[in-house]
Amino acid sequence: MSERQEFVNWVQSILRDAEIALHNGDAEPRRAIWSRSEPVSVLGAWQNASGQQELDELFAVLAESFSDCMSYEFELLEAEVRGDTAYTVGFEHTTASVNGEPRTYTLRATQIYRRENGGWKVAHRHGSAPPD
Repeated sequence: MSERQEFVNWVQSILRDAEIALHNGDAEPRRAIWSRSEPVSVLGAWQNASGQQELDELFAVLAESFSDCMSYEFELLEAEVRGDTAYTVGFEHTTASVNGEPRTYTLRATQIYRRENGGWKVAHRHGSAPPD
C-alpha cells in the first residue's frame, strides 16, 4: 500500500470518527488527532483559533453546540503526502443538531497535517461555506 493510500485510509477512518464524535458533542477524539506542537490554527466557518489555548476553547464551544449527528461524509477531492507533511481538500456533508436545531450543511474543508511520532496530526484547518 502506498504512503498516500495509508494516509487516505487514516483520513477515512480515524479523522472521520473524530468528526462524528465532535458532531455528537465529544471534542476529545478531535483534540487527540490535532498537533500539540505550534503552530496550529483554524480558520473556521464560525470561529477562528490560533495556538493551543484558542484551539482547546474552540473545540469546547463546538462540542457544546453540536449533538445528534445523523450523518457525516467527507467527500475527498484531493490528498497528497510529501515527507512528513500532507493535506486534504474536500467537502464535509453533515446532518446534526446545532444548538438544539437540526441542520444539514456542507463545508469546504482544507486541512494540513504533520507526521509526529509516526502518526498524522492536524496542524491547520480552513472551513467555509461554499458559494451559493
